Amino acid sequence: MDAEVHPTIRARDREEQFARDELRKLGELGCCGMLVPEEWGGSAADTISYVLMLEEVARVDAAMAVALSVTNSLAAFPIFKYGTEAQRKKYLPRLAKGEILGAFCLTEPQAGSDAAAIATTAPRRGATYLLNGTKSWVTNGGEAGLYLVLAKTDPAAGARGVSAFLVEPSFPGFRVARYEDKMGLRTSRSAELTFTDCEVPEGNRLGEEGQGLKIALELLDGGRVGIAAQAVGIAQGALEASAAYAKQRRAFGKTISDFQAVQWMLADMQTEIEAARGLVHNAAWMRDQGAAKIGPAASRAKLYASEMVNRVVYKAVQIHGSLGYSRESDVERMYRDARVISIYEGTSEIQRLIIARDLLQPSGAAGPPKPREAVTTHGGRA
Repeated sequence: MDAEVHPTIRARDREEQFARDELRKLGELGCCGMLVPEEWGGSAADTISYVLMLEEVARVDAAMAVALSVTNSLAAFPIFKYGTEAQRKKYLPRLAKGEILGAFCLTEPQAGSDAAAIATTAPRRGATYLLNGTKSWVTNGGEAGLYLVLAKTDPAAGARGVSAFLVEPSFPGFRVARYEDKMGLRTSRSAELTFTDCEVPEGNRLGEEGQGLKIALELLDGGRVGIAAQAVGIAQGALEASAAYAKQRRAFGKTISDFQAVQWMLADMQTEIEAARGLVHNAAWMRDQGAAKIGPAASRAKLYASEMVNRVVYKAVQIHGSLGYSRESDVERMYRDARVISIYEGTSEIQRLIIARDLLQPSGAAGPPKPREAVTTHGGRA
């Protein structure tokens, strides 16, 4: 990351250039299929190793980390868990090696946190489903080789009528409508997609009909751990840049690192990062242990880490002074990149609802993780 990604990131951010070549190299290193078994071309890593990878990538390039996170946890992993043998054989090796990226299509213009309110439909016509609707804020949109799309096969059934589909961009009726002009993560593609009688073969349905929302919500639990790791990585990068700058910037005859005001900011930054890292690693560990329910732990990690990183990058810009407000500094980009983390993959408000509902259940606060009856060891995911 330091040798090959950092030297180009400022120019890529300014030009909104997607890091295709760099992501392909990371794929060759195994970073796109960490939660996939070796028999399908993956690394068969545990969740702790996965979040360590994401943190290290995000420390240098947060946009690259989110592209990897989506490909690993929201595209490759669900195919391994819910896919047929034919689907695994067709898609997993290419995803795992980084030959293609994955994308996850749930959010719509009128449906974000309320996932059951999606309006995209997929009526069945013989051996084909016809997708119709619009998906927005699709990470890796226009760059991915495979899209996991949620649509209603039975609109009358509400949330129980949602199904999941594996859609290739070459399918008739698939179109990238536009790209978002974003505040941060500007080298990560976020696209609006339209589906107009998009023909999806029956063999590309993931899981059973009506199982889509269950799949999506489970994936978001794991995805939130990855996004929390991304937050820790950005914060770590901001801390390192701030400490280095404080030791070389001079004012009033001494380096600014000699001033207590700056020392206290750095101390608070490091303490909060370590606290967030502990929550992230705990949630990852619970997943590796096969905990029966990791949603609240993932939400605690995501909530704290996403709000922590915004406090840390604020202090980083403050330590850098006017340079921190300049596009010539890394912390200016980190400041912009961090803002979305408390919004996507579930807003902070949604995380608080999940945490509170779990806490206020009749049984009270959750105890130690209890293993599921049947747990796969590949990537610590059940």
